[in-house]
Amino acid sequence: MTMFFDSEFDRIFKRMSNSFFDIDDIFEEFKGNGSGSGPYFYGYTMTVGPDGKPVVKEYGNVKPGLLPTSDTREPIVDTIVDEKEKVVKLIAEMPGVEKSDVKIVVENKIVDLSAEHGDKKYHVKVPVQQKVDENSAKASYKNGVLQISFKLIEEEKPKGKTVEVE
Repeated sequence: MTMFFDSEFDRIFKRMSNSFFDIDDIFEEFKGNGSGSGPYFYGYTMTVGPDGKPVVKEYGNVKPGLLPTSDTREPIVDTIVDEKEKVVKLIAEMPGVEKSDVKIVVENKIVDLSAEHGDKKYHVKVPVQQKVDENSAKASYKNGVLQISFKLIEEEKPKGKTVEVE
């Protein structure tokens, strides 16, 4: 019985590990193609959303199974909803650029962030899930961290009259 369990466990583990990509093989592929000088990076952040469910976000200039298309990096962006202050904050890590290099465009609940300074290039489009006032956007950049805040729009309660049945 123990032997069957061990071999079954090994089979399941190998099947699970095959579903993940081997990052070293991908990087070796980049070197062979001569598709740029790097750096190449990939990662993910995992947070708990307001509904209590985990939220996983990928970042980097390499996606699993794909070659990097440019030397532009995708910065790590966290979204913080402060119900008490009635604001939504986007916080992006973009070290190595100046405040004057940062460009922010907000349109149709999408925040387009980009910055370029020397060999440091960043770009990401961040969807905003909450209802916000796009005209209330304020941004600050200090020590490589960009913070953008929006005022939340309170959802209107349905208006109407309840009619009692006689």
